[in-house]
Amino acid sequence: MRSAITVSLVPEAKGGPFVFWDGLAHACEQAASLGYDAIEIFPPAASAIDVAALCALLTRHRLTVAAIGTGGGWVLHQLTLTHADPAVRARAREFIRAIIDLAGGLGAPAIIGSMQGRWEGALAREPALAWLGEALEDLGEHAATHRVPLLYEPLNRYETNMFNRLGDTAAWLRTLRTKNVRILADLFHMNIEEANPAAALREAGALVGHVHFADSNRRAVGLGHTPIAPIAAALREMGYTGFLSAEIFPLPDSTAAARQAIAAFRQHTTLL
Repeated sequence: MRSAITVSLVPEAKGGPFVFWDGLAHACEQAASLGYDAIEIFPPAASAIDVAALCALLTRHRLTVAAIGTGGGWVLHQLTLTHADPAVRARAREFIRAIIDLAGGLGAPAIIGSMQGRWEGALAREPALAWLGEALEDLGEHAATHRVPLLYEPLNRYETNMFNRLGDTAAWLRTLRTKNVRILADLFHMNIEEANPAAALREAGALVGHVHFADSNRRAVGLGHTPIAPIAAALREMGYTGFLSAEIFPLPDSTAAARQAIAAFRQHTTLL
């Protein structure tokens, strides 16, 4: 089990659930000082990252990259893989492909969350689902060329109506031709959608490739009401060895949130 902490490089997303907001140098310094293993990056685009500078920071602070998010494509450009306009879908796919190349070069997966989009209005679920499946098959195989998985995140009902539960997501992913897409299990979304988060993790099983370590209120674990012990037990039984990444609000401030998250990580991973 490895720990990670989030850093946003997208000012337009200010107020979102990311711990550090003051650049990669600051995030790496803080993460290393608190004992984290890795950072998870939310960039505006792949081109915004100076790879050489990032690698120097990672080496200096003995960190790795846990994952890189693609949500900047939605926040800044409203790109989704299920948009009714095929030109928008194509732009979304290329935006994600570039993030996959960036992340893959660092040995990390890319995350598809908000860019999955939703079906609504004149757009029915069936074509939206077909477009999403086609995109994941294409992008999953592209990620495989870097020998990393592609992460797909079921979100809560207020953020998407594509997939909300881990079990439904896993069943659908198993129908795809690509076998290189894994589930990002976000404990905040699961608190809303799953009757039993531990059972949901077991149902998804080996398809779980990344965990967002957040409490029920999207603050650091220990500051809400999610029962973490059964979740820790489920991860142990599953043999999960990936990251627990704190995608949480920086409350009461970034440093305090990061300290609480790493303390919770250490407390609960002693059970694993």
